[in-house]
Amino acid sequence: MNAPSAPAAAKTVADRAGFIRDQLPQGGLFADMDWRISPVPFTLGDNLARELETLGRVLLQFNRAVNLLYRQSVAGKQPSWISAWLDRGKPANLVELQRSAALKNESPRVIRPDLLITDQGLALTELDSVPGGIGLTAWLNQIYAQIGEAVLGGADGMLRGFAGIFGEARNIHVVVSREAATYRPEMEWLCHRLNSAERRFLPQGDAPFPFSDGDAVYRFFELFDLANVPVADALFRAAVNKRILLTPPPKPIFEEKMLFALLWNRNLREFWRRELGEGFLSRLLKLVPYTWVIDPTPLPPQAVIPELNLTDWQQLKILSQKERELIMKVSGFSENAWGARSVYLGSDLSHVDWSAAVDAALAGFERSPCVLQRYHKPKVVESGYYDFTTGQLVPLPGRVRLCPYYFVGGEGDAARAQLGGVLATICPADKKIIHGMRDAVLTPCTA
Repeated sequence: MNAPSAPAAAKTVADRAGFIRDQLPQGGLFADMDWRISPVPFTLGDNLARELETLGRVLLQFNRAVNLLYRQSVAGKQPSWISAWLDRGKPANLVELQRSAALKNESPRVIRPDLLITDQGLALTELDSVPGGIGLTAWLNQIYAQIGEAVLGGADGMLRGFAGIFGEARNIHVVVSREAATYRPEMEWLCHRLNSAERRFLPQGDAPFPFSDGDAVYRFFELFDLANVPVADALFRAAVNKRILLTPPPKPIFEEKMLFALLWNRNLREFWRRELGEGFLSRLLKLVPYTWVIDPTPLPPQAVIPELNLTDWQQLKILSQKERELIMKVSGFSENAWGARSVYLGSDLSHVDWSAAVDAALAGFERSPCVLQRYHKPKVVESGYYDFTTGQLVPLPGRVRLCPYYFVGGEGDAARAQLGGVLATICPADKKIIHGMRDAVLTPCTA
């Protein structure tokens, strides 16, 4: 499938924006969602671009360490509260899958951090192992490269990266659940773009479908939603029996935000230092805001919650609004654990609403733990978008979330994480929480 070339006349802002819009696939890339178009990519600068180029290997090592930490906790070589936290609220069959010897060394082959640009540098707020935006970012990189932009990852970095995570498999099934239906168009475009005589990329729904030994499957559905994905059991059995390559693996530890709380836990500092190395650990602690698990277990009278200096989570309610520069969100394994569905910014809520959120987090710990994270306010940057109604470039002072996509190719110690591309989401400056929305600019990044 040959991509169209941009016309030589696409030099003006109007020409560039028009070309980008005209290349959108019929039906778009997201179901019932569009975005504002910038005629230029978001510029990072050399230092930030280099930081993103090298971050993938750090995050891959972090995932390996998380996997080891969980397994050692189950085996009694690390404290049992670690696996107890991570297994909380999970069904027994999923815990059994996660602990299976066949999946012992498996970790996600796509790694996407959410990074906010703040006055103090980057803030890594989440790590997504089932990310949307792969097809979108691949399309953006391709189209902006056609108008002469040197996008990070290159014109086909996302395409090569995604194709490279499936080894030698000739048939790759991309399974998109109804819960993830918003992203189906971008994944269908991705499959269509990658199809060739040598390899077939097959978009699938969540109903059972035929597959063969040696096939690969990309799981684009969250593990909390298994009851609504009839094909899941057959795929998981095939993966455990080594009949297919399945990524991301059915291991809910990688869908938990509390991993950052474990990173900051002083009881585990020597583990992280040993498994990450001093350099990688220092880099992560600089990037990741301090994070806590909201665990209602009573503390001894002389103990305090670190950094907050509280002796009981109930005291979280009486913090002043200024002291509430804190984000609360469901850790994982919940329909509310993705997007901005369960995100509460303490400084933006009334005392009554904040207290209610604290009570809900404490009451829900047994089935769906919540995390608390320091809020690092994104700084305002200058951006803009093209208004097709007025025919003008409109300035947009906005706050930015960067989503680099790292694709893990190779096996075992030879596995490497390569940057495929970087998606910038630029929201109007009055928005406190950054996510994809109709009044946001979505664009690729350049150095």
